Amino acid sequence: MRKQLHDLLHERIRHFFVSDVADEEMERKRKLLAKRNAKLVKCEGKGTIIEKKYIAPHTFVRYVVHFRFFIWQSGWMYVEEQQEVREAVFEGRELVSHRLVLPMIETEQIEKKEERDDDERIRYTYDRLAAVRYAEIWWNDHNPAFHTFPVDCTNFVSQCLHAGGIPMMGYPNKTKGWWMRKNDWSYTWTVAHAFRWYLSGSKTGIQAIEKKSPEQLSLGDVICYDFQGDGRFDHTTIVVAKDKQGMPLVNAHTSNSRMRYWSYEDSTAYTPNIQYKFFHIIDHA
Repeated sequence: MRKQLHDLLHERIRHFFVSDVADEEMERKRKLLAKRNAKLVKCEGKGTIIEKKYIAPHTFVRYVVHFRFFIWQSGWMYVEEQQEVREAVFEGRELVSHRLVLPMIETEQIEKKEERDDDERIRYTYDRLAAVRYAEIWWNDHNPAFHTFPVDCTNFVSQCLHAGGIPMMGYPNKTKGWWMRKNDWSYTWTVAHAFRWYLSGSKTGIQAIEKKSPEQLSLGDVICYDFQGDGRFDHTTIVVAKDKQGMPLVNAHTSNSRMRYWSYEDSTAYTPNIQYKFFHIIDHA
């Protein structure tokens, strides 16, 4: 009986996420693709159950769904990938509800005031391809050498920049510099809003120039997102490729994404008030 229920849940979830992406995400994605003169050729989805619990009269099933979108644009085919955690609620054999599971922001992730850097400038050479290689290797996984967070986007991008040769600095002051050591880290390494302002104001660590438009970015550059347009930045991505119109495709964590179009107009977090900051990392400092 237990095996039959397990098989039923897998079948219902498989049907759910395939129909769900077709009805909701596909519509947003098709609108975005139309703006880009691109076309969705094929979509694949695979779900894996990670947790089940029964609280009478409902069964709660949490699962990971991995989407692959095959996109055609001006004679070029590429694959965009996304991974999400979702929860389905069953009553008996009937699907009652479903939702996207959003991570809770930990206390450590709350914005902190950053102190200005007064130390001597740290020299570095930024290897963009090394940063992109790291972003491709770890886009859907976590490097055990670093602490992992429920809201992991800025931690992931920081790791990518560090893999590209940018040294850490400021340890052990959590409000200064940009660093991670075992179970300790600066707010600029992990918090999207703190990282955005660090890129704007750092004189001794990462050297970056703000650009006016996304097409001015290069591989290994960074985009910061304020989804609500309220002045607090919520998300960070790294540029890993350009599409046929010269626009960035990005990798990110939290809702793990690979080769995603930079604007996030197909995201559930998107609002018409969204604001972006485009940062070009200086190659030599």
